[in-house]
Amino acid sequence: GFAWLTLPSGREVSIVDVPGHERFIKNMLAGVGAIDLALLIVAADESVMPQTREHLAILDLLQIRRGLVVVTKTDLADDVMVELVKAEIEDALEGTTFQGAQMVGVSAYSGDGLDELKDAIDAILDETQARADLGRPRLPVDRCFSITGFGTVVTGTLIDGGFAVGQEVELVSSGQKARIRGLQSHQSHIDQTQPGVRLAVNISGISRDEVPRGEVLTTAGWLHPTYRLDARLRMVKGIGHSLRHNQGVSFHLFTSESNARVRLLDADRLAPGTEGWVQILLNEPLPAVKGDFFIIRSAEDTLGGGQVVDPAPRRRHRRFSPEVVERMMMLDQGTGEDVLFTVAEQREPCELADLSQHSNLPVPEVLERIAVLESQGHVAVLGKLGVDSDAVVFSTQGWNVLKSKLDMSLQAYHNQYPLRRGAPVQEIRSRLGLSLPVYQRVVARLALEALLVEDGTYLRTPDHQVSLTPEMEKQASDFVAALEREPYSPPTDHPVDRELLSILADQGKVVKITDSIVFAAPAFQEMRDRIIEHIRAQGDQGSITVAETRTMFNTSRKYVLPLLEYLDQQQITRRVGDERVLR
Repeated sequence: GFAWLTLPSGREVSIVDVPGHERFIKNMLAGVGAIDLALLIVAADESVMPQTREHLAILDLLQIRRGLVVVTKTDLADDVMVELVKAEIEDALEGTTFQGAQMVGVSAYSGDGLDELKDAIDAILDETQARADLGRPRLPVDRCFSITGFGTVVTGTLIDGGFAVGQEVELVSSGQKARIRGLQSHQSHIDQTQPGVRLAVNISGISRDEVPRGEVLTTAGWLHPTYRLDARLRMVKGIGHSLRHNQGVSFHLFTSESNARVRLLDADRLAPGTEGWVQILLNEPLPAVKGDFFIIRSAEDTLGGGQVVDPAPRRRHRRFSPEVVERMMMLDQGTGEDVLFTVAEQREPCELADLSQHSNLPVPEVLERIAVLESQGHVAVLGKLGVDSDAVVFSTQGWNVLKSKLDMSLQAYHNQYPLRRGAPVQEIRSRLGLSLPVYQRVVARLALEALLVEDGTYLRTPDHQVSLTPEMEKQASDFVAALEREPYSPPTDHPVDRELLSILADQGKVVKITDSIVFAAPAFQEMRDRIIEHIRAQGDQGSITVAETRTMFNTSRKYVLPLLEYLDQQQITRRVGDERVLR
């Protein structure tokens, strides 16, 4: 259930009532994921129940430190009984994040203690920092319905950023786009909102049936579902058995749920009350961000919970690997620069959105800390991060490795094809396995640093030069001379190597029309110019036919047809029926 309350200070707060019965623990997990203050409710006539201990364990696993214990139904117990209940509660709180929490006794029937409870809530919230605006809003959906005349409405608790009317949003799991038609909080219509509020969002273009519970509404392009995540896991104290490697569990994150298997990375078993590093393999992909808290359960019990350190690791980790554990510890406990460097090193090349999501740092802080890392020589930034949409970050080691691979690829190509002026751009890109935008950034940066040369659609090392042996020079000279002796009907049985022919074409000495027809460059230029002049001499409707071209150069269709088709390809002429006209 959901309601809101105006406190004595005038502050409005949202209240999410989560079910207490053990059969409804899953519903409780969906409601408790994004709260600022928890009220642990214990009835004075019942004292601490099994579900009380399980809820307390969950609050402890989620690291919820701001809380009040509310002893209800004090009208049904005498003072001695109430004090005994409080003592039992104190024992239950020991060793949890609620240890030492304030207790307030209330009676809904008589109203006793309600004012004290409101004041206590106000006092704690006075010391509570506002939810951080990381510039990437997330609304885990706990309800979806439709209203006649308005369409689909989703509700949830907004975290990590704000929404505004008219903003384009995305449902992460389905990838569907929508636009915000309206926002409402505490039954008041608003144009925009900050994180940390209960919110109803009216979205257009999506039906109610397309939004399941557990979806996440956010801005487009930065958050993606994952089948795998790395985490620090802590087991609940007092459960009856240890967690085995690869054990199946139910995984809960905000309002999302999926069956999963837990891979233990530094132990064979996790005993009750112990911690370990794990990789969780999800049956259904869920969107997560570094720092998110989660819970795992068996069919009957809450087993443990923890915090995501990498929401989308690229591979399954080897177990008992010191390097894997060290990297996860750095992501979990390192400074902002440490975390960003580790993310860049693990996921390079990284875009700004990746760095923010996997470090759980707001974009302005990412930009500031990456600038520090770049100045210290720890990372290489290609493009203007935060300005260019395709700017990326490499670790310095990763950047040096990439430069070395590119240089070796070029050297290998030059060794294999010494007579070619360079390697085709796309072939080198394929060898490096980079996306086109990143590849273009890499080539531009290396060309600027004079580590390679861009030559049209080719790349070469700065010291690569095509040199012919005396024998090759003679073959080339003899071939060009043969073409010039029959300028309009050159021989088609080429006595030269294909690589040598390519060099002559690059040098502008010949023009290759087809694999078998090659003209000396002066002859081709003359033929092209005479064809253009013939068409222009006839005015706006000028044209030329195959027969006219054949007569003009006293040659055969064998040469004329490929020549005219080549001029079409070069955008000089175009075919209209049996004639050619100028473009």
